[in-house]
Amino acid sequence: MSPLVSFASLAFVLVLQNVVTLSVNLADNLMLGGYAETALSGVAAVNQVQFIYQQLLMALGDGVVIFCARYWGARDLEPMRRISSLAMRLAIGISLILFALASLFPRQVLLVFTDDEAIIAEGARYLSIVRFSYCFFAVTQIVLATLRSIEVVRISFFLSILALVVNCCINYTLIYGRFGFPEMGVEGAAIGTLSCRIIELVVLLAFVRFRKLALKLRPSDYMVVDHRLAGSYFRLTGPLVFNAALWGLNTAMQTVILGHMTAAAIAANSASSTLYLLVKSTAVGSASAAGVVIGKAIGEGDRDRVKRISRQLQAAFLAIGVASGLFLFAISRPVMSLYHLSPEAMGLMRQFLLVLPVTFVGMSYEMPNNAVLKAGGCTKSVVKMNLVSIWAVVIPLSLFMAFVVHASPVAVVICLNSDQVFKCLPSWYLVNKTEWIRSLS
Repeated sequence: MSPLVSFASLAFVLVLQNVVTLSVNLADNLMLGGYAETALSGVAAVNQVQFIYQQLLMALGDGVVIFCARYWGARDLEPMRRISSLAMRLAIGISLILFALASLFPRQVLLVFTDDEAIIAEGARYLSIVRFSYCFFAVTQIVLATLRSIEVVRISFFLSILALVVNCCINYTLIYGRFGFPEMGVEGAAIGTLSCRIIELVVLLAFVRFRKLALKLRPSDYMVVDHRLAGSYFRLTGPLVFNAALWGLNTAMQTVILGHMTAAAIAANSASSTLYLLVKSTAVGSASAAGVVIGKAIGEGDRDRVKRISRQLQAAFLAIGVASGLFLFAISRPVMSLYHLSPEAMGLMRQFLLVLPVTFVGMSYEMPNNAVLKAGGCTKSVVKMNLVSIWAVVIPLSLFMAFVVHASPVAVVICLNSDQVFKCLPSWYLVNKTEWIRSLS
């Protein structure tokens, strides 16, 4: 199979998987938005913590894919099991830290995102249940990353479909109190999320146990520590984790800044961001597929061929970005009609959804380009680019506009998303004008 065909087939499944996964969040938002605006805003605050956590797990998973895709290209399977073991230990460790913070300091965590007492109360109710899902989610994500590195991706799509069906059924039943069940509001939504995470993991482990895979994963594989590989993995993945933390904090800062403006801004941002993230699945799927294709090609040993593939992929990234931006603009009004928010929140949501399709085109190019750089082992350059853009430009500018100039929420959202456009130039330069294929040892 040619690299471009492999990219297209992988990206298609991964995009669908991300769309369905985020449809779970969209279903939560629609149901909670129809239940109470404070419930929607409370869950939105908790989901910012969840987003940072997901970014860290994605970084660990990216490290797995970068290493394992190369070993997969060389058909060397044993190191792949040991890399997966390292990532699993780190992921579970992070999940336990987050569980402890959510258990011991729930109010303090939520105060970071909003000072509205009604929203904090709703968020704390949701967090008291959803915190139990963190460890299940960690294990699932690392196993899926390992399977993705050997081009096994359909199981992730199946799991996402399963999660969507289970979550919607439980949410409808418990949020509103249908079929004789009690009306639980945000706690019902949290039970739906926890149930999904448990079912996902059980089905995934059954798949790994009974499906004949080229890479056979056994429980004993996760008991072994390879110190030589550990050093290489930490050197590569450390910058990725740092970068993920920066990205997660940057996204969380959007809620922090808007959350200290008005409750309507929080609700509008939550609703519009969920739709934006749904369409963003095209960029995320493209990035994941590009990382696997480039990593495998590097493992096969022909660097000139890798460079040719990277140039071909960049044209695909741009085409995907333009199409997805137009799609986001086209569906924004129909989706808005499904929400029952205050007139102020609806007006802000409408403005946000005029801005986000534009920034999406840039993100669809620079995010997959960054995945190509990471697959080549050039992780520090990606971190430096994000460090400067986020903390030297985006956050200071957004804080200034929000709290000094007292600009409108839509102007602040433009500032918060501006890096998606101006990072295109440095990402293009790094991929096309520098030597980004590095040894991982």
